[in-house]
Amino acid sequence: MTRWKRPAARQLRAHAPAPALWLLVCGPPALAPFSSVHGTELWVSLAAFPLLGVGVLLRGRRPLVALALPIAPSLVISLDLFTPAYCVALAVFGYLAGVRLPRARPALWFFSAVAACGLPLAAVVGRTVWPWFSLLLTLLLNVVLPWLLGRYRRQYAELARTGWQLAERMEREQQAVADRTRLRERARIAGDMHDSLGHDLALLALRAGALEVDPGLDAERQAAAGELRAAAGAATERLREIIGVLRTDDESAPRLPADESVARLVDRARASGMTVTLEQADDTATPALPAMTGHALHRVVQESLTNAAKHAPGAAVRVRIGRAAGQVEVTVANPARPAAGPAADPVSGGSGLVGLDERVRLAGGALRAGPTPEGGFTVSARLPTAGEPLPEFYERPQPTAAARELAYARQRVQRRLRQMVTVPPALLAALTVLSGVFHLVSPSWTVLERERYTALRLGTEHSRLAPLLPFFALDAPPDGTPPPPHGWTCEYYSIRPGSDSAYALCFTEDDRLAGKSVVHRRDR
Repeated sequence: MTRWKRPAARQLRAHAPAPALWLLVCGPPALAPFSSVHGTELWVSLAAFPLLGVGVLLRGRRPLVALALPIAPSLVISLDLFTPAYCVALAVFGYLAGVRLPRARPALWFFSAVAACGLPLAAVVGRTVWPWFSLLLTLLLNVVLPWLLGRYRRQYAELARTGWQLAERMEREQQAVADRTRLRERARIAGDMHDSLGHDLALLALRAGALEVDPGLDAERQAAAGELRAAAGAATERLREIIGVLRTDDESAPRLPADESVARLVDRARASGMTVTLEQADDTATPALPAMTGHALHRVVQESLTNAAKHAPGAAVRVRIGRAAGQVEVTVANPARPAAGPAADPVSGGSGLVGLDERVRLAGGALRAGPTPEGGFTVSARLPTAGEPLPEFYERPQPTAAARELAYARQRVQRRLRQMVTVPPALLAALTVLSGVFHLVSPSWTVLERERYTALRLGTEHSRLAPLLPFFALDAPPDGTPPPPHGWTCEYYSIRPGSDSAYALCFTEDDRLAGKSVVHRRDR
C-alpha cells in the first residue's frame, strides 16, 4: 500500500520530459517545408516551433493556455481546425489538460468557447456554415476525446489512492475496536477464572482451617495447616487485585452462575417470550465439559440468543448441541424476522461477535457467524472436549475494509469509463443530426434571385454588390465546373433549392466583378 503514498502532483508529473514532448509535437510542423503548403500556411506551420515550446512549458500550470496555443494557428490555416501541422499537438495537449485539470468545468467552458467562436468565423470569413461542422467534428475527435482519456487516468489514480487511504484508516479504526473488544473479553475470562479459582481457594482455606484446629494433630502440623490457610487467603486476595486491574471501569466482568447451564439459559429465554428449540445430547451438559469449553459454549448460546432477540424479534430460534470426535459443536440459527413482527433495532457494530470469537479462540475452538441465503443468521462453533485446540475449519468470507473501498473506487472508475465511452458517440450523433438538419435547410439560404442576378453589373466592386447577394454562398461549385481563370476567385449561388445549376460570380484581384455565368452539373 505504500506505493499509493505519493502525492497527486508527483503521480501526475510522471510524463515524458519537456524536450521529448516538444520534439513529439513539433514533428509534423517540421515536415511542412517538404510538403505542398506555401504562403501563409507555411509560415503559420513554421511558427509552431516557438508556440509549441511555450505550450510545453505551460502544460503543468496552465494546461488550457497550452491547449489554446495550437488551436489558434490551426484556425488561421483552416476553419475546420484540422491541420496536419497541429493535429498531434491538439491531441497531446488535450490529453495533458485532462490529466492536469482537477475539475472538468473549465475545460468544458473552453471547448464551448471554441465551438461558439467557430460559428461566426465560418459565417463571416468562409461565407458558409459547413466548415463549422467540420470544426466541431475535429474538436470532438482530436481534442475532447484525448481530454476524456486524460481525465479518466487522473480520476482512476485519485480514486484508487483515496480508496486505499480510506481503507487503511478504516482498518486501523476497526482493529482498534476489535482490540478493545478482545481486551474486554479477556477481562471477562479473567473474572470467570477469579470466580472459579477463588471458590477453590476458599474451599482450600476452609479445609486448612479445619486441620488447624484438629486436636488429633500436633502443634507443628497445626502450624503448617495455619500457614496453608493464610497462604490460600493471601492468594485469593492477590487474585482479586489482579483481576480488578484487568476489568474496565464502565463494566464489571460477568460471572457465570455455578448452576447455570444451557438448558436453564434457554428456559430463561423462553420465559422472556422467545421461541427457542433446544436439541442437546445427554453428554453435552456444561458441567461435563472442561471449564473453558463450558464457559465458551455458554457464551455462544447466550450471545446468539441476545442477537436474535435484538435483530430478529419474533423469529423462532433453534439451538443444537452435539458431540463428534473429541469436540462439541453448537449451532444457533434463526430465520429472517417475520414481516408482521416488531421493527428490529439498528444493527450494532458487531463487537459482540468479535468478543465471542476471541472467547472461542482462547478456548481452542473456531467460530463462524454470518447471514444465510434465506435471510436469517447462523452462529456455529466447535470446541474441544479434551483441552486440545482445534484447527480453524471455517473461512471468514467477510471482506475487509480495504476490499470494500477498492470495490467502491472501481465502481466509480467504471462509471467514469462508461461516460467516456458513451459521451463522444452521443455528441457525434447529435452533430450528425444537426448537420443533416442544416443540409436540408441551408440551400434556401444560398439562393440568388434572378432579378438580382440580372442587376449585377460587370466592373462593380464586391462591397457594392454585397446588399444584392445572399449572406451564404455554396461551399463548392456543381460537379464538373471548370476552374476559374488565373487570378480570378469565384463564388457560387443556388438558382433554386435542390437545383443542379448555380450562378458563378468571378472577381479579379482588385475585388471587382469580372464575369458572371450559369454553370451546370456535369456527370463525370
